[in-house]
Amino acid sequence: MNIQENISLRELNTFHIQAYARYFASFASAEELEEALMAPVNARPMILGGGSNILFTGDYDGLILKNEILGIDLVQEDESFAYIRAGAGENWHKVVLYCIERNLGGIENLSLIPGNVGASPMQNIGAYGVELKDVFHELEAYHLKDKTRVIFTSRDCAFGYRESVFKNRLKGEFAILNVTFRLNKRPKFNTSYGALDQELRKMGVEDLSISKISKAVINIRSSKLPDPKVLGNAGSFFKNPSVSVPTYDQLAEKYPGIPGYPAEEGLIKLAAGWMIEKCGWKGFREGDAGCHALQALVLINYGEATGGEIYNLSQQIKDSVELKFAVRLETEVNIY
Repeated sequence: MNIQENISLRELNTFHIQAYARYFASFASAEELEEALMAPVNARPMILGGGSNILFTGDYDGLILKNEILGIDLVQEDESFAYIRAGAGENWHKVVLYCIERNLGGIENLSLIPGNVGASPMQNIGAYGVELKDVFHELEAYHLKDKTRVIFTSRDCAFGYRESVFKNRLKGEFAILNVTFRLNKRPKFNTSYGALDQELRKMGVEDLSISKISKAVINIRSSKLPDPKVLGNAGSFFKNPSVSVPTYDQLAEKYPGIPGYPAEEGLIKLAAGWMIEKCGWKGFREGDAGCHALQALVLINYGEATGGEIYNLSQQIKDSVELKFAVRLETEVNIY
């Protein structure tokens, strides 16, 4: 196993932040991961996937292990469902296209989300009315200390809104090896999200299909969200917060037009982007750190911003939203 030293991470994170790993290696199997963990370096390991949901605020004084486990396979099927297992290092959108080509429904609404398969259950990724947990079957993970393989069911993952056990209680303890999804052989279309329905109408779609839904999602994302290859970003930087019904009613009385959507346990989910925009941040730029002009949830590295500058901007945004709306935003991106 080749352990490299002082490796630039700039091309390995979609913010394109210049940071360095004290030690670095990649692995394409559980065996290679185990070999890397046995290397004679005194460093805390961190698993890196596609780098699409991470902000480095400085160099990483440890061992970064890049997950490059590939493969997409049909592992089981019955009359109604096909079970597709994908390596954690596979590109997420590639897996979506694989399923669409085989008319397997369930993840078409999650088209074009950046990143790799391994991050999908960690974040419980979601978009346009669908979340990863809706198609999740199980995953296999490797315990970095015990050096054992463990199977996680949906219950084990404790999925929540952009949340799982891997982001809190078990953070940093496991490397996800592969994920198995349960796809519907008779696709059920989900077009309940307003913007998606509008885009399908704009496209003139009359006979729905998962490929047409995917195309609509791609159109929307491409029009609203910057391409990380062009502008450094990690997609939505903040989660949409949930508040109680009485709190929402108070906000709606003070700020007519504030969006609110029914959420879990009788709560109301607010639109973080709307609040950020009302605080005047949309399109803001200072140096090379800024807030996207079309989607206020997205923070931007226009070239040479540091991770610290992006982080400081995010804190200023949080403070201003809290001051105006008495709601504290939560960060969706992982900060290191």
